[in-house]
Amino acid sequence: MRTAGYGVNEVGVRLRYHWRSWSPVLKVMSVLWTVLAVFMTVPWLVLVVERDPDARAFGLSIMLVMVAVALVWLSTARTRIELKPWQMFVVTTFSWISVSGFASLPLVLGAPQLSFTNAVFESVSAITTTGSTILAGIEDLSDGLKLWRGIMQWLGGIGIIVMGIAILPFLKVGGMRLFHTESSDWSDKVMPRTGGIAKATLSIYCGFTLIAMLAYWAGGMTLLDAVVHAMTSLATGGFANSDASFGAYAEQPHLLWMASLFMLTGALPFVLYIRTLRGSSMALWRDQQVQGLLFLLALVILGLSLWRIWHGTAPFEALTHVTFNVISVVTTTGYASDDYSAWGPLAYVAFFYLTFIGGCSGSTSGGMKIFRFQVATILLRNQLRFLVHSQGVFASRYNGQPLTDDITRGVVAFSFFFFLTIAGLALGLALMGLDFTTALSGAATAVANVGPGLGDIIGPAGNFAPLPDAAKWLLCVGMLLGRLEILTVLVLLTPMFWRK
Repeated sequence: MRTAGYGVNEVGVRLRYHWRSWSPVLKVMSVLWTVLAVFMTVPWLVLVVERDPDARAFGLSIMLVMVAVALVWLSTARTRIELKPWQMFVVTTFSWISVSGFASLPLVLGAPQLSFTNAVFESVSAITTTGSTILAGIEDLSDGLKLWRGIMQWLGGIGIIVMGIAILPFLKVGGMRLFHTESSDWSDKVMPRTGGIAKATLSIYCGFTLIAMLAYWAGGMTLLDAVVHAMTSLATGGFANSDASFGAYAEQPHLLWMASLFMLTGALPFVLYIRTLRGSSMALWRDQQVQGLLFLLALVILGLSLWRIWHGTAPFEALTHVTFNVISVVTTTGYASDDYSAWGPLAYVAFFYLTFIGGCSGSTSGGMKIFRFQVATILLRNQLRFLVHSQGVFASRYNGQPLTDDITRGVVAFSFFFFLTIAGLALGLALMGLDFTTALSGAATAVANVGPGLGDIIGPAGNFAPLPDAAKWLLCVGMLLGRLEILTVLVLLTPMFWRK
């Protein structure tokens, strides 16, 4: 007997082979689901203490997640977690998708009773630390759901750092490859094992979050607001406990300055914090990527502050709100203290450009990352030199390391697909009836993981609820593509990948 071109025995052999290939992937994913379920117990306990009906939704969500975990572990009991490179691509992509799906359960089952589409959109936005929201009346949510929105972004933030430091360089994707060259693999000198790097990063991340929470609380926030805003500031996620975002504290400038500092802290490379704590006191300030980010922020903040002062805004007020909103957009946090799209045409265009930039590689920020612009500048400068001196040989170096062809190809490929993805998403959104500004800024803010777009619908003063469901699903794809550095996902769509 033959089945689909194979004998029965051959089919059995192939099924066993595919199961052995996928079982380590499922086992790793189930570990992440377990972590998610553990963190779900925090808002559940809060709701139990408050005797809030939403406690039932969280309890049921925890049970559903743990049932999935149990099924995977029972079926993979004898499987060892040893991942090949192709399996790491699969784990990286499907982990973010599955975690986002499970994280949406309390939003479907809880008091908001969101539709499946809206719940998934909110959870994908949270886990990818994008910060776009479909919720209105956030102030009326239960304390548990407010806390859960912050926890989702906080978990996404630490996941992004670990992925950027430990996984993407191994897969030859992402900016941290610049720090994993054969000539100077300094990350191994800082901490000899990936596990050590991850543990040190988690400790620093938790420490910064605690400092931010205490600072916000001392600054006048309620304890719940302090906890949620601390988590979403360091994760550069941007979820707030008010429909007005951080505008709820617009009259308290000291909180805006605190938030600006913590957003910037989350946007810097965490491996450099490790080096600093281990004795290299100038590691952070000597880094070319950090210098470029700080210079860009200073330049834009100065220019837009002078613009607002020229148009009649008080100097300190102008500086405070410009600093806060520029840092928020550049670091892809997405908080808003004011509707900056109403500041005039210069600010409107400037904030659209800032949407693409992002923070540093190895941070919680999204976007293109500042180092790609710096590498592109180096390549452009050398190309201009070559046009003048066609026989010349020009060395390309970044942070004191040579820019290899491998890194250059990666930067060019990512940049091309980054803008191609935005263009494709914008076209798709336009086909669904969205106006030009909403379609283009919505696509850009999704892929760059920024949060608010521009215009009356999805701008800083609006949200994504009015968009059609199909548009929300398309934006979910954009958020995941941007968060996973695009190429990590696109490689799964190539036939050659599955033939390996």
